[in-house]
Amino acid sequence: MRQGIPRTVDRRARRLVAALTAGAAALAMALLPMPQAQAENNGVGQTPALGWSSWSYVRSAPTAAVIDAQADAMKSSGLAAIGYQYVNIDDFYYQCPGSQGPGVDQYGRWATDTTKFPPSGSTDGIAVVANHVHADGLKFGIYVTPGISKQAVAQNTPIQGTSYHADDIATTSSENNYNCGGMVGIDYSKPGAQAFINSWANEFASWGVDYVKIDGVGTGDVGDVQAWSAALQQTGRPIHLELSNNLAIGSAGTWAQYSNGWRTGGDVECYCGSNGSSYPLTDWGNIQQRYAQVAAWQPYGGPGAFNDYDSIEVGNGSNDGLTAPERQSQLSLWAMAASPLILGTDLTHLDATDLGYLKNTAVLAVDQDAVDASRIVSNGNQQVFSKTESDGSVIIGLFNYSGSSSQTVSVNLAAAGITGSPTATDLWTGSSIGTISGTYSVNLGPGAVQLLRTPPGTSTATEYVSTASGRCLDDPNSNTTPGTLQEIWDCHHGPNQEWTYSGGTLRTLGLCLDAFNQGTTSGTKIDLYSCNGQSNQQWTLNSNGTITGVQSGLCLDVTGGGASANGTGVELWTCNGGSNQKWTKA
Repeated sequence: MRQGIPRTVDRRARRLVAALTAGAAALAMALLPMPQAQAENNGVGQTPALGWSSWSYVRSAPTAAVIDAQADAMKSSGLAAIGYQYVNIDDFYYQCPGSQGPGVDQYGRWATDTTKFPPSGSTDGIAVVANHVHADGLKFGIYVTPGISKQAVAQNTPIQGTSYHADDIATTSSENNYNCGGMVGIDYSKPGAQAFINSWANEFASWGVDYVKIDGVGTGDVGDVQAWSAALQQTGRPIHLELSNNLAIGSAGTWAQYSNGWRTGGDVECYCGSNGSSYPLTDWGNIQQRYAQVAAWQPYGGPGAFNDYDSIEVGNGSNDGLTAPERQSQLSLWAMAASPLILGTDLTHLDATDLGYLKNTAVLAVDQDAVDASRIVSNGNQQVFSKTESDGSVIIGLFNYSGSSSQTVSVNLAAAGITGSPTATDLWTGSSIGTISGTYSVNLGPGAVQLLRTPPGTSTATEYVSTASGRCLDDPNSNTTPGTLQEIWDCHHGPNQEWTYSGGTLRTLGLCLDAFNQGTTSGTKIDLYSCNGQSNQQWTLNSNGTITGVQSGLCLDVTGGGASANGTGVELWTCNGGSNQKWTKA
């Protein structure tokens, strides 16, 4: 959500929820890499979430009737049958009498707006909607922001199941609540603080909530994220936890440890409609912002915890604010990035062409493989991303970044780990484009994309895993600047971790593993450099798992002996048989 947008315009980005059908699920699971050790471990989110969220189109006017209709349309359109699963209510479902904060119940938790979501007997109005969503065979999501309402503090409401009260845990610092305001911080060192969040999570679980989005999360809200992660898990109900928005990349490891996904940037909506209209939902400029985000965040997403690039604004034709090629590009970029695909459009008025895009199961499978693509070409309007799936299939997305002119986009296939002359399929048309080899080029119209898949086993590349750490030899951020120092990082099947061994060289992204400045002494750093045939780029793969430099006779070594943290460099060192000098092929 954006700050500074007038309340009448409403300002945040929301996402949709969904999941795979049996057939699509089987395909996605077959492509899954192993979960990262540091990812949230709550039993959900092993593939990117698919679904719908109320923010982009509904914004400030969610009601039970509106949400029920969207859920019904998810089912009747056939989207549910191919895996779109979550139906999420965003902001404006709770009472908001003014700047004193959201209205609260007897235990200080947000109180449902009964005008928008009327109860049925003793059943809360939100639970009534959740029951309807579940009856459609779908899952239900809801929205919160960090902290506790000032109204709870003013009333000093008791914390359910404890002798503590709101005033015992509240701070005086303000917390983000973009549309209602009036939230203050929680001191999680105080008794009763975790119990308060537990009680809120228990209420959500009792309503049938399957997905919780915490909006307004900043680096100062790690305590809230930890508390909600623990609270949702203690309910015993599998509940997906998503964080929003524009989170700090420097804390990516924390977001991955405690949540299933996190917004990497601001809202995708353009907020450019006349007279407060939701339409157009977005524009090409807002999609363009995501190319750099996808490249920067690539190392951090994976099964259980994914980078989230905000709502998919495809479904309502010209009201999306994108041309047809731009809509395919948005879906393709998000799919290459293994991002949640949460629709922001009006599902009750779906455009037939857009519905065809959303139901392209070949493109959905690219998203559901749970592998983040690396950017291997960034040359003005030429943008190319690629990834290698666990069966050796290679996916290449060639994008024309320009929204106004055609562009020929080219890629050296070796940079994607492709050698030889494999056949390739265009995933948007379903047609074979024949064999590809060497350098591949395609002319693309403004904002257009070509999304290609090569057959299983295409890539002859492999990952080299350090025995000491279980992490992979990695070219940081897919940097193809000669001289880039190499490191170890969590294995993620990205092209920047896929190495081919040919003629004694180890190559990735079209460059060679290199002993820096032809160094031959222990401690010489290892970089990536233009292949030149020199002996400092020659390596021997030994049967004991070591890799020795031909020129130096020294072993490829993880710096610091037993060091194993992400980002630890690699170097040459006297061979000593240590596990930090042994590598296995993944």
